Amino acid sequence: MDILGIVEWVGEARAAALFGLVTGIIFGVAAQRSSFCLRAATVEFARGQIGTRVSVWLLTFSTAVVWVQGAQMLGLMQTDEARMMAVTGSWSGAIIGGLVFGAGMVLARGCSGRLLVLAATGNLRSVVSGLIFAVVAQMSLHGWLSPLRDKLAALWITEGGRNLNLLEAAHLPDFAGLLMGICTAALALWFSYKNKIGARTLFFASGVGFAVAVGWVLTFGLAQVSFEPVQIESATFTGPSANTLMFFLVDNPVLEFDIGLVPGVFIGAFLAAAFGRELKFQGFQDADNMKRAMLGAALMGFGGMLAGGCAIGAGVTGGSIFAGTAWLALFCMWIGAMITDFLVDQTAMRRAAA
Repeated sequence: MDILGIVEWVGEARAAALFGLVTGIIFGVAAQRSSFCLRAATVEFARGQIGTRVSVWLLTFSTAVVWVQGAQMLGLMQTDEARMMAVTGSWSGAIIGGLVFGAGMVLARGCSGRLLVLAATGNLRSVVSGLIFAVVAQMSLHGWLSPLRDKLAALWITEGGRNLNLLEAAHLPDFAGLLMGICTAALALWFSYKNKIGARTLFFASGVGFAVAVGWVLTFGLAQVSFEPVQIESATFTGPSANTLMFFLVDNPVLEFDIGLVPGVFIGAFLAAAFGRELKFQGFQDADNMKRAMLGAALMGFGGMLAGGCAIGAGVTGGSIFAGTAWLALFCMWIGAMITDFLVDQTAMRRAAA
């Protein structure tokens, strides 16, 4: 792809938004067709199963690592220049934010990325939850909740003014990340075979990981030809959801990668659902279900901003470049989700069965 030609044609800002749109469409199509969801995977695992949800998530994560690490070895991406690696990371933010986000996605019945995909198919519960998520994320970034977020994030930070690259910290060779991704993908394919997951689902699950790599490669390429500094980033939904919300609320909005990403996911998921005849209006079951979803969305908005990324941003995008705080946040999201499922949903199931 001639990135320089695109920049000269539409300009740097529009090129960034266009690249976000492309990344989002790929992500939206793949996520909708594969039913990719970290919340579903954690709940399945918490109930003692490694079924279709865990298999799909594991394949998505591993293929993202393979694509991104492979792109780096080909010179198409440099992980050390990514925004997530170039700034100070917060260990305390990853722990607290990860736990809070994990609890929130179980209550909301979907992580932030999944809510956006479901909203595109006509799920009104996800529309409401997604808006609450975006508002609370904005409040945590620049609003009333930002002082609390800053205080919690500052409790324990990475040294040297940068995030920690786990591969470099372990003194592993350059190909180690790619090898780990390939081995994990092989394990995911084994679980997929045991669970009789079809080739189409596997293709689209790996497509989510591919979308993450596309975002990294496109923004890295843009940074190489732009006169102004460009953030090297990829799919994540905490900051972009807040930024997209403000884009439509303020005067003189600025085009950037985030502004293309969120609409791109919506468009991709809508088209995929329409093609599969899965468009359907759905609402809340009752008032209690609505309260639960709203609380979960709010927890995800604050937790995701504190953790430095959502289930996609930290869990897949950050994990693919081996950012230390991203891996810790992902681990804590799993823990928070499993604890919440045990205390809330499994307890309700046991009471109903008694």
